[in-house]
Amino acid sequence: DPSRHDVTGRHAQDFAPLKGKRVGLITNQTGVDRNGRSTIDLLAHVPGVKLVALFSPEHGIRGLLDERVPSTKDAATGLPVYSLYGEIERPTDAMLKGLDVLVFDIQDAGVRFYTYITTMAYTMEAAAGHHLDYFVLDRPDPLGGERIEGPMLDRDRTNFTGYFPMPVRMGMTLGEMAKMFNVEKKIGCILHVIRMQNWKRSDWYDQTGLPWVNPSPNLRSNKAGILYPGLEILRAGGISVGRGTDKPFERLGAPWIRGEEFAESMNRRAIPGVRFEPDRFTPDAGIYKGELCQGVRVVVADRAALQTMRMGMEIAAARSKMYPGKFEVAKMIALVGNAATIEQLKNGEAPSAIVAGWDKNLAAFRRIRVKFLLYQ
Repeated sequence: DPSRHDVTGRHAQDFAPLKGKRVGLITNQTGVDRNGRSTIDLLAHVPGVKLVALFSPEHGIRGLLDERVPSTKDAATGLPVYSLYGEIERPTDAMLKGLDVLVFDIQDAGVRFYTYITTMAYTMEAAAGHHLDYFVLDRPDPLGGERIEGPMLDRDRTNFTGYFPMPVRMGMTLGEMAKMFNVEKKIGCILHVIRMQNWKRSDWYDQTGLPWVNPSPNLRSNKAGILYPGLEILRAGGISVGRGTDKPFERLGAPWIRGEEFAESMNRRAIPGVRFEPDRFTPDAGIYKGELCQGVRVVVADRAALQTMRMGMEIAAARSKMYPGKFEVAKMIALVGNAATIEQLKNGEAPSAIVAGWDKNLAAFRRIRVKFLLYQ
């Protein structure tokens, strides 16, 4: 039963490695067991464990904010909640004073530019600098642990939305990435990954039996999570990806798009696993707030066949061709993170050729990645 992954991993040990320790917990609303009980609550009541500080990532400790996050106090425990998103992205010496251990328990999205990855890495670096043990309570890659997609992050483009040169979809759990960062980035922290049990690399999140908890305000389902990497890269180019509607990351549009025309164009491209239906919506947040947008609903027909990043390239190519001057491919560099891919799109190269051009670098990444995999 894969839904036992977080019970057999952490509860079976009864948090024994943390007994007698002063603990700082990096978590948010996704840090819950299969019964919905938060890791904050669990650790606060384990005899012999002293939970003394909480740290929150982007979107805050409750995952409700789409803006800079202030530091606060936790209402239930009275503990300080130090924000690591906003003015401060790394724990300060004062925040870490008196701690013996940092524990990371957050559900990831399986996508390189999701910032929880960087928050984990930055707190690992802080732990190394202060000689603190660092525990990752591992959780599934919600997109499964097999498919690797997208261009590699250019080495000179590492930042808060791209900590390590890897593809957009890396097919790794946070525990596996922690091991990789610790070695390949020479962080050298005292790392302990509390492994899941019964999770298989072939499992999508909705096959684990675990409850879905929105990892961020706009990522509201496993389906949206599957489309997220291929659609979110388009937002910087000047389109709405459904933020501020009831279906973020399941639709896209703009005031200058003709929905039926664009849906027909996309369906002619015959992208495996997906089809496009005309759509119209008025977002109440984000780009084009309050403006009527036309575009498409993205319908996943076969998620195993869908290459999300190829879909993103196909949409970008179609937009550039149909609406020159409206869709700004160059701005996609922020999340695509690969200058060669952006140049190819600007030059009108076929998306199939662009995707095939990633293969050599993906093969090199696989050779690094395989050394750190924990699950079959």
